[in-house]
Amino acid sequence: TYATKPSDIERKWYVVDAADKPLGRVAATVASILRGKHLPTFTPNVDCGDHVIVVNADKIVLTGNKLNQKIRYYHTGWVGGIKEIHYDKLMAENPEKAVMYAVNVCCRTTLLAERLLQDFAFTRAQNTSIRLKIQSLGQAK
Repeated sequence: TYATKPSDIERKWYVVDAADKPLGRVAATVASILRGKHLPTFTPNVDCGDHVIVVNADKIVLTGNKLNQKIRYYHTGWVGGIKEIHYDKLMAENPEKAVMYAVNVCCRTTLLAERLLQDFAFTRAQNTSIRLKIQSLGQAK
């Protein structure tokens, strides 16, 4: 069995268009690319994934009635510090955070997952300088 070494990894850039796609599908796709599961040389204990840029995160869709019913709970760390935020408010104010929370849930909660989320970025407009720069390098998929 081949085990990938960190020195053997060549990272690519992927641009994922999230317009009119369900939040969960985009999150699962991004998490798989960040983890490197699409590669034949996938090794579970090595960060062999690629970089991902999500475009049009503000146009992402929540299916059914989740926009009105879904709530994200988090804890501040203090006694009685449970907080909640409704997804209709979250999607209106900062849709990138909603995608980041979903990708974070799709990744395992390990030190490697914290490292994977550093290879993750957002852009709001479809034709930004980052996307054009990556396409000019010929590395965007």
